[in-house]
Amino acid sequence: MRFALCNETFRDTPLADAVRLTADLGYTGWEVAPFMLADHVDKISAEERTEYRKVVEDAGLEIIGLHWLLAGTEGLHLTTRDEETRKRTAEYFKKLTHLCGDLGGHLMVLGSPVQRNRTEGQTTEEALANAAEILRDVVPTLHERNVRIAIEPLGPEEGDFLNTADEGCDLIDVIGDDHIGLHLDVKAMSTESEPVDQIIRRHADRMIHFHANDPNRLGPGMGEVEFQPIMQSLRDVGYDGWVSVEVFDYSPGAEALARESIQNLQAAM
Repeated sequence: MRFALCNETFRDTPLADAVRLTADLGYTGWEVAPFMLADHVDKISAEERTEYRKVVEDAGLEIIGLHWLLAGTEGLHLTTRDEETRKRTAEYFKKLTHLCGDLGGHLMVLGSPVQRNRTEGQTTEEALANAAEILRDVVPTLHERNVRIAIEPLGPEEGDFLNTADEGCDLIDVIGDDHIGLHLDVKAMSTESEPVDQIIRRHADRMIHFHANDPNRLGPGMGEVEFQPIMQSLRDVGYDGWVSVEVFDYSPGAEALARESIQNLQAAM
């Protein structure tokens, strides 16, 4: 397993300083939230993409991909009944796929609960069909750029669509392409009745990415969730992908969050 850090952890730190510190702490991957670069993918020029990638790689980190794909955007939605909005959303995902490839990444985590919640009166089946329609349209671009989309189930406090790992797999099955897989997140899995380590074991064949955090919105090991069984389950199923630290409470400070998170993950190994 390899450890990565999500870039929004360092919201106010110059990129060169952030990636240098991240590498010094022992991380080898850097996961990018596009809104940290611009509020729309079209505003990130080819030159800016090249320079961003160079700064990260010069620090010894690999850009593994993107997350928070639709954060900060307007007029996009995954499950909407509006056909034009679905078309715009598919085109935006294609543009994000090219951004991911340009940065050297191979993975995009699809969370974005606000832009996927069911609209009023919409059934789960209808929402699933609309989401699948959009993602099927993106699949050829994923193959072209060797990028995979990781469907991220999120707990009910985040939204009302794809709340469990099983529901995430329902969408994956409907699409039926190996460039669409499952993302598992500790904070989200903690809302399920099944223990986190058992969810991991049961969905190991679908899992292509992993976020380490805690329901208290801090980093791994900084709350009540015990990470030793989680890391053991990842080892037992032969997971050799990235474990990315994603936090939502930045109050301890970026360096403290990054340092304590990787120390806790290493201790849990």
